[in-house]
Amino acid sequence: MGRGKVELKRIENPTTRQVTFSKRRNGLLKKAFELSILCDAEIALLIFSPAGKVYQYASHDMDRIIGRYRREVGLPESDSLRCRTVEFWRNEIEETKRTTENLERRLRHLSGEDLLRLGMKELKQLERQLKIGVERIRSKKRRMFTEHINLLKRRVCFINEKENIRYSHRDLQEENTRLHKELLDDQLHDSAAAASASATSGLILGSVNAFPSFLLG
Repeated sequence: MGRGKVELKRIENPTTRQVTFSKRRNGLLKKAFELSILCDAEIALLIFSPAGKVYQYASHDMDRIIGRYRREVGLPESDSLRCRTVEFWRNEIEETKRTTENLERRLRHLSGEDLLRLGMKELKQLERQLKIGVERIRSKKRRMFTEHINLLKRRVCFINEKENIRYSHRDLQEENTRLHKELLDDQLHDSAAAASASATSGLILGSVNAFPSFLLG
């Protein structure tokens, strides 16, 4: 035989009301837990008893879920969340100030300033750090010098190669000019020789023509 329909109204008997509250509260918390596990849901459950006692369940962080709920429905952040945010940033600012002061003091020490408060141990540690820093600087300088010298050597080789090419080109031009001049000299010599031969031939013919005909006959 099934259970009959229960009329939903306030239970007047205080003892019965407390028993019902305890049973249904536990059942509600159990259902919320099961729902979060089975469906991977974010659940936040708050229950206040008639006596003002609070019971809660959160599948994740309660504050995060409440903050998400307030953002979803457009509610402003609660004062507690705002206070925690302000306190967080105040701590961040203070920590940043302390870090800045420590770095500035360390920089003064590395510059040889404000050393009165340092003991022998701190001074030795500072000296060791400075020696390491100086060695690193010298190593960097040597490396830069070496790179610069190698660059200059490559430039000198490149310039020498260009000069050799330029001198070789000039030599070729001079040789071409010399050969061209020799060719012109030869042509002039040949022309002069031809002119001289022609003149000699003319003189000979003229002399022959000058003899008496009876001698030639």
